[in-house]
Amino acid sequence: MQNIKTAIIGAGFMGPAHTEALRRLGVQVVGILGVDQAESDKAAESLGIPKAYASFEDVLKDKEVQVVHLTTPNKLHFPMAKAVLKAGKHVLCEKPLAMTSAETKELVALAKETGLAAGVNYNMRFYPLCLQAKDMVQTGEAGEIHSIVGSYVQDWLLKDTDYNWRVLAEEGGAVRAIGDIGTHWMDMVQNITGLKIVEVLADLKILHPVRKRPKGEVETFSGKVQDIQATENVDIITEDCGSVLLRFNNGASGNLWVSQATAGRKNCLRYEISGSKTALYWDSESPNEIWVGQRDKANERMLKDPGLASDAVRPYIGYPGGHNEGYPDSFKQSFRAFYHFIAAGDPSATPQFATFEEGHHEVVLCEAILKSHKEKKWITV
Repeated sequence: MQNIKTAIIGAGFMGPAHTEALRRLGVQVVGILGVDQAESDKAAESLGIPKAYASFEDVLKDKEVQVVHLTTPNKLHFPMAKAVLKAGKHVLCEKPLAMTSAETKELVALAKETGLAAGVNYNMRFYPLCLQAKDMVQTGEAGEIHSIVGSYVQDWLLKDTDYNWRVLAEEGGAVRAIGDIGTHWMDMVQNITGLKIVEVLADLKILHPVRKRPKGEVETFSGKVQDIQATENVDIITEDCGSVLLRFNNGASGNLWVSQATAGRKNCLRYEISGSKTALYWDSESPNEIWVGQRDKANERMLKDPGLASDAVRPYIGYPGGHNEGYPDSFKQSFRAFYHFIAAGDPSATPQFATFEEGHHEVVLCEAILKSHKEKKWITV
């Protein structure tokens, strides 16, 4: 992996997060592109990156770069991912993969045509105990899965003065809370169980039909610590929260609650997967333990420990038991899977990272959820 050279597109919240995780793996980040030359220069200087690109075309022309990470606003994912693949470079894109399923379908076909590695950064699936849950479910320890329930809640958009480009449909897509964080939950439980969501019934809610846009841009999650000066009202058509009933392809039932306006919950993903033998419960705010529910004996709490994890999970644990791993580590392990796949050079191998196909399925799910909300009925995915 140390011989693979990478460029980062985007210098906001995610650009530095990607850079840090890549460096922990030994991957060389050789350049970064911001919204303009000034931002590129500032990001390159602050992060110690050699090149500050003037344009996206400069990135595509850079023969030194083999992989491009896209951490831009959602509306740019499709044209940029398409251009990166056509330039013969591997691509790792932040979610969602694109704004519509027509776009994601085209990207899936192009990735197959080029044979290049093409992934979506659903990093949350790489928490060690979520990988352990996957091993437990798919080896039969949990039994037949009959229900999957949970939530993903935050509070950073609770007030009408909270603002970020993500609230705008033209920038982030027609669904927001579902698309931004709900897809993380759906990717995670489908990855753990090996099941697919095939029907949805949704009820979405806009808490603030009008938000106050401040001067300049507001970085993701930073509104509570910035001095915000509201200047104009902006109409909002994307949801702040919502619930979705789910049906899976094995007949299992489920439900998901998503909110970006739940006071006190900073970034909390929870799931409970119930099987005929055991149940599994995990909370991202306590990520280093998983609850194992039992019917005929005492329940268990398993701590993250490579000595206790299965062989398949151990490579994705970076520290010994008792040494906690969290959100930044999930990026590192997501990128480890992606770059190992590239380094191995075997396109027939099963990727552990989220592929463009899985990214496409998440966008299809979002469209089905929005259609269900509008038509007030079950929608087949």
